[in-house]
This record gives sequence, C-alpha cells and structure tokens, in this order.
Amino acid sequence: MELLTLAIANVATPAEGYRDDGATDGPRVDAVSAPLYQLKAEFFKTLGHPARIRVLELLSERDHAVAEMLPEVGIEPAHLSQQLAVLRRAGLVVSRKEGATVVYSLTSPRVAELLAVAREILTGVLSGQAELLDEMRSSGPAGRGHEGG
Repeated sequence: MELLTLAIANVATPAEGYRDDGATDGPRVDAVSAPLYQLKAEFFKTLGHPARIRVLELLSERDHAVAEMLPEVGIEPAHLSQQLAVLRRAGLVVSRKEGATVVYSLTSPRVAELLAVAREILTGVLSGQAELLDEMRSSGPAGRGHEGG
C-alpha cells in the first residue's frame, strides 16, 4: 500500500498530471479525480523502459552511485540521468550527495518485491510457453491437424 500511495502522490500531480492517451502535453487529469486504474496504468508506464527496470533491479540489491550503474545499465550518461529523473519524479527512487558522488536508493522495499513478483510471473509464463512448444514439436505433423480429407 505504501508504494501505491507514493505512486498516486507522485505520478500524476495536478501540476504534471497526465492525459488519457499518455501524451505529455495538453489538458491534464487531476490525480485526485483520476480512477485508480488510470493511476496504475501511469505507474506501470513508468516501469515500461528496460533501463529503468535495470536501475530498479540494481537498487533492489543496494544503493548505487550513478557511476556504478553506468556499465551495468549500458546506456550513455545523459540517457541514464534522464531515466533516473523519471524514476525520481515517480517517487520510486531518491538521491543523496556523498561528496561529489550522487547515490541513488529505492524509496520503498516494495519496489524490489514488485520486481520479484514480475520475475515469478514471467518465469511461469515462459515455462508454460516452453512446455507448449515441446508438446507441439513432439506431436509432429500428425498433431497439427489436417485440412481437407
């Protein structure tokens, strides 16, 4: 519940808001008047980039400096900075200065739990697809059915 509260508070504020079509300009929808399913959709859109997922995975393990994340995420520094800004605006990560170094951390351990659940779901789905593929291969041409007669 804490994570959802963060998402509701940070993903679609009246100043930033969002449109039903996902665009970033035009009339905004107030987070207070938006249905929960729209807020959830915006939350999952925030997670909808491979670099952001990788950053969250790294931060699920421990806090990381930006320089530590660069080789792990595999994108240009400016692009990583943009992705971190998206995650900060969404309230999923926070940064702190340690001397000249900027260190990021998750705002909630629930983010790590969400990533673990996503992994379990994907493992199950992919396992089911692999089993189906094996069944199709083992059944041979006769198992595919015959058109006509």
